[in-house]
Amino acid sequence: MIKSMTGFGTMLCECESKTYNIDIKAINSKNLDIVQKLPAEFKEKEMDVRSIVGNLLLRGKVEVSITSETQQNSSLVFDESEMERHFEYLKKWVNNKHLHVSDADILNLTFKMPDIFVHANDETLSAEDWQLVSKSIESVCHMLNTNRDTEGLALEQDFRLRISLIEQYLQNIEEIENNRHDLIKSKLLKQLSALDFEYDKNRFEQELIFYLEKFDFTEEKIRLKQHCSYFIDTLSSDTEVQVGKKLTFISQEMGREINTLGSKSSDADIQKLVVQMKDELEKIKEQLANVL
Repeated sequence: MIKSMTGFGTMLCECESKTYNIDIKAINSKNLDIVQKLPAEFKEKEMDVRSIVGNLLLRGKVEVSITSETQQNSSLVFDESEMERHFEYLKKWVNNKHLHVSDADILNLTFKMPDIFVHANDETLSAEDWQLVSKSIESVCHMLNTNRDTEGLALEQDFRLRISLIEQYLQNIEEIENNRHDLIKSKLLKQLSALDFEYDKNRFEQELIFYLEKFDFTEEKIRLKQHCSYFIDTLSSDTEVQVGKKLTFISQEMGREINTLGSKSSDADIQKLVVQMKDELEKIKEQLANVL
């Protein structure tokens, strides 16, 4: 069963001193890309949060947002010591560089530092609170994975439909191809008879065989059938966790065989079926960008 990379989960975590709102959402991405928006007391836990989320979600662009109700309602407090530290550092740097910058300009720049203003209720995160929060983060990730499973089921059904259509078009091509050799032979014979001259029939048969071999696409049909079967088998696999990239590689091989088949066919009806197969394959590729 495949998973989608898109999902969302949210949960309230009630700790002793605060209530945290944990929101995690994911969209498609080639690799794992985690963006975190955490309260100040989580500074030392950023890597821990990243580790929990990365181990459970595996791939995608993931946004982790943790906010506390007390923080949302608290007021900002001016940190004078941090202000002075930044001001002195900037002034010293300006003097060392022999730059002509006024104290007012340095002060204006200092006010833009992110840690000048802090929330009044900011505090360190206790071990007990972190244990509760980490469990809640895991629960939200499991919730998101459930969403991924649901959407993945819909994607799988769509893939099976597209593959079945490609196989049907391929079968239609085989039905047309059964009469293809006879049509080519009769067409060439008609053209030769219009020229009204004697020709070597044995040589004609040899050239006809060479001509038909040049435009034969039996191998392409066989490989395309195999790729379609492999695609379905991979969809049904329970042993592989991340199959999105593998399915993408299979679809690329399918595209090569379809393109070669189209270039070798000189029949208008076959060309139409090739275009329809390409259309279905393009729909598959678009959806594969969202498969884990």
